[in-house]
Amino acid sequence: MEAISTDKLIDLVQSYGLPLVWAIIVFIVGRIAARIITNIVVKMMQKSKVDETLVKFTKTVIYVALMVFVILAALGKLGIETTSFAAIIAAAGLAIGLSLQGTLGNFASGFMLILFRPFKVGDFVEAGGVSGIVEEIQIFSTKMRTGDNKEITVPNGQIVGTTITNYSAKETRRVDMVIGVSYNDDLKKVRAVLEDILSSDERILKDPAPTIGVSELADSSVNFVVRPWVKSADYWSVLFEIQEEIKIRFDAEGISIPYPQHDLHVVKDEVAA
Repeated sequence: MEAISTDKLIDLVQSYGLPLVWAIIVFIVGRIAARIITNIVVKMMQKSKVDETLVKFTKTVIYVALMVFVILAALGKLGIETTSFAAIIAAAGLAIGLSLQGTLGNFASGFMLILFRPFKVGDFVEAGGVSGIVEEIQIFSTKMRTGDNKEITVPNGQIVGTTITNYSAKETRRVDMVIGVSYNDDLKKVRAVLEDILSSDERILKDPAPTIGVSELADSSVNFVVRPWVKSADYWSVLFEIQEEIKIRFDAEGISIPYPQHDLHVVKDEVAA
């Protein structure tokens, strides 16, 4: 009986012990190798100055993919049929994917935003129906801060699916203003005053030169377009302050900015007695 028990024990060790030991060894070595490979890829990306968000995302994807391979290899050492196991994983992944289409869409959109970089943190953008300063670009969503200091989280799929306007992408911007004056005013004097206002402001660029011209003979006014170029950071301050300065100077120079008005002519018909 003792000899039979020993033989059975030896058989059990040979049948299950050694495969289990090999499976553990494969898992430990594979896990170490996965970390080493992942770190090598991360260092290469950081050396190439790839966006940090993309680096973190790639690190997670590579490590998870390698660990799945390691686990399947370890299960193979235990004699488990890994082909059927892989098929189960694939089927489960498909089911999860179908149930999380919106989330996966945001995930893919986040990858595209990180890869193509239509904007970066700190840019003022209009995207996904929202305008604000980009504070954080995440895999599933993007956080923005509005002008009145509200934080808005926008799904990346909503951003990628619409037009993206990046107001901070270029170093300079054009300020577009329309200034109306009376038909009775001297247009040459108006132009001279506008030119003097723009030339006196150091924030307004000389190249490209500002544009000043009559754009429309409207119902109640002669409309001038005033289009100076400024650095993007000066856009709003120039827009507000130049319009204020125009009003002050026009008042001092006797140039009027007319109210919208309509002339009504009444014709009285005389009826013969």
